[in-house]
Amino acid sequence: MIIDYFNFALSGIRHRKLRSWLTMIGIFIGITAVVALISIGQGMQAAIDDQFKKIGSNRIIVSPGGGGIETSNPLMGGLVSAKLTDDDVKFIQKIRGVEFAAGPVIQPIKVKFKDEVKYLTSTNVPTDDESVEFLKGIEYYIIADGKYLGDEDSNKVAVGYETAHSVFNNKIEIGDKIFIEDLEFEVKGIYKKTGNPVHDNKVSMSLEAARDMLDMGDDVSSIFVTVKDGFDVHEVAERIEKELRKHRGLKEGDEDFSVATAEQTVGMFKDILAVIQFVLIGIAAISLVVGGIGIMTTMYTSVIERTHEIGIMKAVGAKNSDIGMIFLIESGLLGAAGGIIGIILGIGMSFIVEFAAQQAGLDIMKAYISLELIIGALLFSFIVGTISGVLPAMRASKMNPVDALRY
Repeated sequence: MIIDYFNFALSGIRHRKLRSWLTMIGIFIGITAVVALISIGQGMQAAIDDQFKKIGSNRIIVSPGGGGIETSNPLMGGLVSAKLTDDDVKFIQKIRGVEFAAGPVIQPIKVKFKDEVKYLTSTNVPTDDESVEFLKGIEYYIIADGKYLGDEDSNKVAVGYETAHSVFNNKIEIGDKIFIEDLEFEVKGIYKKTGNPVHDNKVSMSLEAARDMLDMGDDVSSIFVTVKDGFDVHEVAERIEKELRKHRGLKEGDEDFSVATAEQTVGMFKDILAVIQFVLIGIAAISLVVGGIGIMTTMYTSVIERTHEIGIMKAVGAKNSDIGMIFLIESGLLGAAGGIIGIILGIGMSFIVEFAAQQAGLDIMKAYISLELIIGALLFSFIVGTISGVLPAMRASKMNPVDALRY
């Protein structure tokens, strides 16, 4: 009996090909957008998890600007009036549970290489032996070619992978000379490619050289902390917040700095991403509502056109439930067909976005297609179609067979 229902439904769709295609437009546009957005969103969440692994689970980041342990954002250091200094770095180094603390200075700079000028980010790091060993444990600061900067390298720099390979028309090699704010520096090292454009497009020099050139005093942009083995990272973060607040003479709630574990920082980005994704999917869902209305309109038209056919089926013994089921299945199939097209287009669109992002140097943006996403999108489109056909199916099932045969 179910097979007969599907045959009737498919027959109705085949006899109204143009109308069926037009009906499915709203569905597959909505499904295309939803699948593409979820795919890119899941890919970005996977990329964020990958960045978390590169940072390390035993890391804490102290940033200027209030907000406390739950809302700190290391990227906001250059946008707030509060400052962190070398004195804060030395103080945090003495707190129980802290293995090591380092304070880089991050500033925009003008870089010239062979008559070509670019504006990049300078991530200036401590170059003493202990700090270098600390940086070697962070994925973003691993040198792939050349050597790490040392205390004696006041006129040398290390550059990010993309800075060396694609930012300028000419490839930067070890030993090449570049000009930063019109001062000449020699390239000593090239960092490993991370897939993160912030780090792949950077230039690093020693803190002393940067401060002399940029006249920055003893300010640092943020403080990276490593927690000793055997200590709970969250407890150490809370201890740093408490002790640093006393050290800076601040009351609780008046902090002009923020403390966050690497896990909390990554979680914050994932929460923001989830909110953005939810809003965009909500906008895309409007297309599904429009598509559902289109299916409902088409099914009402189909009921009117097939009134005589409905009367014949009832005259030979078809029940109201049989008639209703035929139209429900037909509307569900319209939704599912639109869903299949939307899934294919959505997957294609997500990979196009991934390709375009990678061409722009954003290697962290990847499409992620899961079986759950495909099945969920298909079921959702079928359900939307089925729901849209409920009222037309009820109208068809309640027709009087005598009136229908006379139509």
